[in-house]
Amino acid sequence: MPGPTCADVPHMLGDVPLWTTVLQFLAAGLVGGFCVLQWVWWRGALRSEGSTWSLALSVAMAGLVLVAGLHGVVTGAEGREALSFLHGQLVGVVALLCLPATRAFGGGGPRLRPWVTTAVVVLVLRTALWFLTFGPVDDPGAPTGRPVAVALLFVVLGVVVGYVVAALGSVRLNRLGVLLVCAAGVSLVALTAGILLAGRPVGALLASLWPLPLAVGLEWLASVRLRRAQLTAHRRELMRDALAAVTNSAWFHRDADALLLQARDAAREVLADPSIEGSLRPLQRDRYVADLFPADPDRLAAHERTFLIDLGLVVSTAAERYTLTDRLSRAAVTDTLTGLPNRRAVDTHLLEVLERAAVERTRVSVVYCDIDGFKDVNDREGHAAGDDLLRRTAGFLRGWVDDDTYVARLAGDEFAVVVCRAPGDEELADLARRIRSGFGARVGTVAGPRLTCGVATWNPTDIVDPDALLRHADAAMLEAKRTQSGHRVFDPALRARAEDARRLRAALERAVEEDRITAYFQPIVDTRTLEVVGLEALARWREGDSFILPEHWLTLAEQSGLIVPIGRSMIRQARRALDRHHMPVAVNLSARELHEPDVLERIDAAWSGGPWEHLTIEITETTMLRTAAAVPVLSELRARGARIALDDFGTGFSSLARLARLPVDVLKIDRSFVREVRTPRGAGPVRAIVALAEHHGLDVVAEGVESAGDLQMLVELGVPQAQGNFVGRPAPGLPVRGARPQPRLPGGLAAVEDLRPAGARLPRRRPQLGARPLRVLQGALDDTTPEHL
Repeated sequence: MPGPTCADVPHMLGDVPLWTTVLQFLAAGLVGGFCVLQWVWWRGALRSEGSTWSLALSVAMAGLVLVAGLHGVVTGAEGREALSFLHGQLVGVVALLCLPATRAFGGGGPRLRPWVTTAVVVLVLRTALWFLTFGPVDDPGAPTGRPVAVALLFVVLGVVVGYVVAALGSVRLNRLGVLLVCAAGVSLVALTAGILLAGRPVGALLASLWPLPLAVGLEWLASVRLRRAQLTAHRRELMRDALAAVTNSAWFHRDADALLLQARDAAREVLADPSIEGSLRPLQRDRYVADLFPADPDRLAAHERTFLIDLGLVVSTAAERYTLTDRLSRAAVTDTLTGLPNRRAVDTHLLEVLERAAVERTRVSVVYCDIDGFKDVNDREGHAAGDDLLRRTAGFLRGWVDDDTYVARLAGDEFAVVVCRAPGDEELADLARRIRSGFGARVGTVAGPRLTCGVATWNPTDIVDPDALLRHADAAMLEAKRTQSGHRVFDPALRARAEDARRLRAALERAVEEDRITAYFQPIVDTRTLEVVGLEALARWREGDSFILPEHWLTLAEQSGLIVPIGRSMIRQARRALDRHHMPVAVNLSARELHEPDVLERIDAAWSGGPWEHLTIEITETTMLRTAAAVPVLSELRARGARIALDDFGTGFSSLARLARLPVDVLKIDRSFVREVRTPRGAGPVRAIVALAEHHGLDVVAEGVESAGDLQMLVELGVPQAQGNFVGRPAPGLPVRGARPQPRLPGGLAAVEDLRPAGARLPRRRPQLGARPLRVLQGALDDTTPEHL
């Protein structure tokens, strides 16, 4: 009789009906399909810990059910024995995977290492006992350790159950957790029953299908988590869109509170939590912190808290930017010293006021105020006192502010009071008078400073021009300063004068553009021989067939900056005159030109490589002393070989000790001294200037010689050179050489060549370049019109 086979040995798997095998294969396919869902969850969850262990469990259980189904169709003893062993091992693997899966799903628990170590040791021991056989497998009397190996599965299950109880005992399970625990419990009961009923058909069925409840629970968990992941991904997209919308609105909003409300509403809509509120708190130094918080912050996920934090950062950053923008905007239109609006703000305000007044048909006035004696306060008491005076002036003028009044600081010590719906001129004059008297009583003292006011009014029939209104008020203020009246209203006479100045400037700009500023040359002669030793270029404005003398437009050219291109033109024409007449040329240089940063380059380009030793640069004594840029520029020109002449010498109150340190070659005696040279009061300064020039080795030229008596006296005082209408009027060219005048002059004076002291010998000087005798022009003795520079 054949002995018992391996089938007689109790196993977890046994012979089962065909329908059970089919059911096992279907269950294997079902669990395998679940693995696809688990894999999708695993990929969508970015390989989170829970999805990883859930996928591993599903794969192990799918293999477990598949092995059980194969056990039912394999007929060979060895094959069935191998599948039975593999099935037991997979049971142990599933039990082992439940340990980290429980920790991942429960969110905590005891340390895994001792529990996993215990389970692994038991599984290894079970494997060893399974193969512990002392005889052939077909020998019924051979001892075997396989029953003990099967029993060890209960030890592994006990370890797993113990860890699950320890891990989930302190965790509050939700409905999904309770479902998963119940499914695991059913599977555990089915597995235990299958092991206990080994060898029976029911036991084999339970042993092969026990993973199904746990697999269904895991798949239900996977589907729920996958749905949650999809909802989370969708919510994150909504969060990104909401954050982008709030960020975009931050660039258009100018109200941080309104932006906070928008952020709060966006958070409520995205997170579906109407309890979310927001707050915006200021910190030091224009910093802000914005908070968005729900009623129950613990319910928020990590990415939801991050979303609220990001919204708060956008709001707080925008609030800081709004504050900084407002501060910069205020700084751009506010005077930092006085806190009043500045010139830019006045321009904007005036334009708005005038446009509104044009619609309402009302008048607008500007009271232009200037502090008399402000420079003296700065010089005498220091700039701190000057700043304090400006602040007190601003405080005084603020007292005049009402709904129809606007006070601003224009520049320096100039203030403006803009009056909307202005009254009549008499009331405006009274207002200016009261402002002036109130300033003297509250800010200034009896000795000063005082406030000078100019008033200008815009009428609805005028053109809307804020600049013109300010210019007119400024002109009225300057007229009040000139007449020392304290205040002045811009009346038709001043308007006509301002209009003339405007037309003059426009005409001068056209003349400069069309190069109609012509150089006339006045000869500089030797006082003893009347030989021409040099020329001075004088600007004349040609307008049609006549010329406009500089006294009518030179100040305007200096103020407007047109003197700079005019000066370059004079140097260019002087350069051509040098080539034409072969005579040294003198050119006047204004203070405005010296302030130009590229004045040396401009002079060098205009002189176009001419000999510098034949160019004389004339500059007034006042410009030399008060312009800091004058000395370096003139020193450079002198180093190149040009001569420097100090024009109008004697009128600038210069220090004689400083004269030796200035880059000067020629002193030109002012015409005011020459005019009185025949009197003791005029002869003394001329004699002193000549002595001073001899001491410093400088040349001397007397200006404004208008008569033979002046010339004779200059000769007696030792003045070597002179210029003026008597010896030569300015002309486009050089006077033609002619015979010296021999007849007696009116009044019994001798001829010009005899105008020298008795017994004095006439020195013979070598003419410079083309020096030549000068013909006294017909009528020069009778014409006493002064020359014009």
